[in-house]
Amino acid sequence: MLVTLRELLEEAEKMNKAVGSFTCANMEVAMGTIRAAEESNSSIIIQIAEGRLATTPLDYIGPMMVQAAKDAKVKICVHLDHGLTAQRVEESLKYGFTSVMYDGSRFSLEDNIAQTNEIAEIARRAGASVEGELGVIGGKEATDREETIAYTRVCDAVEYVDKADIDALAVAIGNAHGHYKGIPHLNFERLEELHGAVALPLVLHGGSGISDEDFRKCIDRGVRKINIATASLDALITASESYLAAEGEHNFYDWNAAVVQKVYENVKHLIKVFNNREAI
Repeated sequence: MLVTLRELLEEAEKMNKAVGSFTCANMEVAMGTIRAAEESNSSIIIQIAEGRLATTPLDYIGPMMVQAAKDAKVKICVHLDHGLTAQRVEESLKYGFTSVMYDGSRFSLEDNIAQTNEIAEIARRAGASVEGELGVIGGKEATDREETIAYTRVCDAVEYVDKADIDALAVAIGNAHGHYKGIPHLNFERLEELHGAVALPLVLHGGSGISDEDFRKCIDRGVRKINIATASLDALITASESYLAAEGEHNFYDWNAAVVQKVYENVKHLIKVFNNREAI
């Protein structure tokens, strides 16, 4: 069932949980992700970042994601992650995406607000939800440039949320895209301050590599959406390596099954953590 991000965030707030937002770089990842959601009877978000469209073209992946969401037995939002241009936002909405993120975090606060509102105006006409970002999340996702972490400032968050037409705010608290170099050190004090200062749901990017315990600490401090990309892609690579290293003949269909299964196992575990109801 295709739904908006706002609907899923409202559900998450009532249940003190987070919704997993899983990058789907190809069909196999999408299949494993949605299978895990259906078997868990849990809502999810499936997404693709604008910076990844060179290898995963939007005109290929977009219609597939939207149709898969419509056919699913659970609620699914289809989300453009780290949107950088109005053109890509409009294109994703044309394919039926129900949520877009505009990443204006590299600009001044004033410019970020103005540009976010321009994107929001486009999204609202299509009935879509909007996510914004403040601070600098480390690693690479929006572009191929390595970003240095800069914590989201509470005073900036208050002004941004007051002036920007958004449904969720992505914050930087020491989280990073890609593989962490060592153990992630999240600033829970800053997260708690942000949660107390703004009324909107908070978003944690760079979820791959964060411990189950730290995920739950984030959820209890207002995080309602958690982005996962690297873990799913690592699951694909691991499954491929294991399958191709095994003796005997190899074929696409068995490879497909192995990859879907490994992605499914990873996503199902994360959904259980994000639902925040029982110990792992």
